Amino acid sequence: MIIQSIKMALKSLRSNKLRTFLTMLGIIIGVFSLVVLVSLVSGASDTITDSINSMGIDKVNVSILDRGSTSKKLTIADIKALPGSLQNVGIAAPEVNSVVAGSTKTSSRAVSIYGTTPDYQTIQGLKVKYGRFIMAPDCTNSTNVVVLDSKTAMEFFGREDCIGEIMNLDGRRFEVIGVLDSGEQQGNMLALLMRAGYSAYVPYDSFIRFPGAAGVNIDNFCVNAVHGKSREAQKEIKELLLSRHYDEESFFIFSQSEITDAMGKVTSTLSVLLGGIAAISLLVGGIGIMNIMLVSVTERTREIGIRKAIGARPGVIRLQFLIEAVTLSIVGCLIGVGLSWIAIQIINIIGNVSFGLSVPVIIVSAIFSSGVGIIFGLYPAHKAARMKPIDALRFS
Repeated sequence: MIIQSIKMALKSLRSNKLRTFLTMLGIIIGVFSLVVLVSLVSGASDTITDSINSMGIDKVNVSILDRGSTSKKLTIADIKALPGSLQNVGIAAPEVNSVVAGSTKTSSRAVSIYGTTPDYQTIQGLKVKYGRFIMAPDCTNSTNVVVLDSKTAMEFFGREDCIGEIMNLDGRRFEVIGVLDSGEQQGNMLALLMRAGYSAYVPYDSFIRFPGAAGVNIDNFCVNAVHGKSREAQKEIKELLLSRHYDEESFFIFSQSEITDAMGKVTSTLSVLLGGIAAISLLVGGIGIMNIMLVSVTERTREIGIRKAIGARPGVIRLQFLIEAVTLSIVGCLIGVGLSWIAIQIINIIGNVSFGLSVPVIIVSAIFSSGVGIIFGLYPAHKAARMKPIDALRFS
């Protein structure tokens, strides 16, 4: 009986192709909007999350905001002692910075220099394309060596492979020993925002020799948490700073996991919001289905009367019209998903991205569309099932 009802529903829909298409248009637009919008948000969220995770989800950054709040300043010895004194800290590195005048024979620009130690490369996930990063002997001997990012190397030397070249920083000669991989930097959006200008990395012991440098006190440092226990590491660092009489407003601690969690909350909220807006189109489509089904009931009143006169039960009549309404919804949903896939492929080609359809959203769209067909098809189906045969046969 169900198979026969489906066949009759499809036959009825084929008999009025234009009307059927216009009826399904609301469902098509609703499903298209829902799938495309949520899939784009999900794809963008995954891209941003991958970029953040590429920086290392174990990384914890600490900034001292008020240097005058305590007499117990952090020194390089304190930073080196963190892995041994704090259970959930694996490695640690200072990150002191200043802006100096950088120059070569061909260029002169302001350069942001960062004084740090070898572990900084591991914590920040920096990749060296040419040469090497800072090593322990460079710090011990206060060697005047510098590691450049690719943008800085191109600006000052006209090429990335500039190992062995001399660069003046505030009048002091520094030998270039390494150049960072530009591809890694391009994939690291947060690092790009933090390193918008020209950047260079020097040994911490060389940095503190610059005029106007922050001396031996550490205002910024970063650590790698053990086995991803960034929250535990944050707690330990907070307790350490409080024990040195820093108040909670004088320092700021954050980790990559916090950024990832915040991004997840934002994208989830945005997905729900956009999904709700798109769902309105599905409800409008459902009203269209109810309208056209009521018209269909009116047009087929005599047919209903004849079927009832020869023994068709009300449940059979109800099922036939209900299946017809659900069929409209499901077919519209399939067309909407197909158009969504085409739209996503066009976006991937134009934007040079790799977004894909969100399978959970497709499933939700199918369920929601079927529900719309059932809900808005119940009244017309019930109206048809309640018709009296004699009244239906008299209808003209």
